[in-house]
Amino acid sequence: MPELYDVAAIGNAIVDVIARATDDFLVQNGLTKGAMMLVDPAASAALYAKMSQGVEASGGSAANTIAGLASFGGKGAFMGKVADDPLGAVFAKDMRAIGARFENAPLTGGPATAVSMINVTPDGQRTMCTFLGASVEFTDADVDAKTVEAAKIVYLEGYLFDAETARRAFAKAAALAHGAGRQIALTLSDSFVVERHRAGLLGFIESQVDLLFANESELLALFTTADFDEACEALRTRCDLAAVTRSEQGSVIIAKGELLHIAAEPVEKVVDTTGAGDQYAAGFMFGLSRGRSLADCGWLASVAAAEVISHYGPRPQVSLKDLAAEKGLA
Repeated sequence: MPELYDVAAIGNAIVDVIARATDDFLVQNGLTKGAMMLVDPAASAALYAKMSQGVEASGGSAANTIAGLASFGGKGAFMGKVADDPLGAVFAKDMRAIGARFENAPLTGGPATAVSMINVTPDGQRTMCTFLGASVEFTDADVDAKTVEAAKIVYLEGYLFDAETARRAFAKAAALAHGAGRQIALTLSDSFVVERHRAGLLGFIESQVDLLFANESELLALFTTADFDEACEALRTRCDLAAVTRSEQGSVIIAKGELLHIAAEPVEKVVDTTGAGDQYAAGFMFGLSRGRSLADCGWLASVAAAEVISHYGPRPQVSLKDLAAEKGLA
């Protein structure tokens, strides 16, 4: 099977509504700052009515990563579920507009396309309330074997671990990828996901994952420790390669034989951290798929993360390919 894609991703297909908010607004509405919580359609609508005027944009963690990959000049594919409704059509159009393959048939007669309400406080922290809608209807039947087998890296979004049908889809994708000699990458997505599914995630990481993405809080939650070095060592024995982000402290790349510290790319002002991890993964996997060194992968990842936190929205607003060239990383 020829390599047609640098990365093929499986994740929640979501439309984001991003708005400014105060810390008081979070408290008044019972929201945990910096976290993602799942809500039903009624709660989603009620919160939307209270939020300040927002920006609507196609999102979803893994889809944002594919958008970043495309901005670097990479070739990507995305698998996820939208409904046969206006927002679903917008999502599909947006993915195809960036040159990504997105061919999953829309859901009919079920829940609406997923929506995530993202409130951004003045310190740039994002607090998400997500109605998963049609996205959780993704099943193993939606995993396209030809797409998986033609991708150098198959990237799985941890948020989907909440749905049993999606976990079966992950297992199918992993079997297909490894059968074709491809790599499986997983992002832990959120510390609350880790808390809910720690045993299952550890089992999947040990048996199926070649590359793991996490932030510091997710890693600490995975190994129930407050000691970062201890968590890194525990991960080293379970996964061949991992990249752990630490906000302004940069990131750490953990491999069997080495531990690399990558400095954070300077940012004049942190505006919105939405999508930082997604774009970090985009830069890292773009570099890895093109045979770059681990250090270069880390620098490309840092450049992408810095770009996205300098503005509102989870996707790049400038060409990451051009930005990398300016930094001498082309």
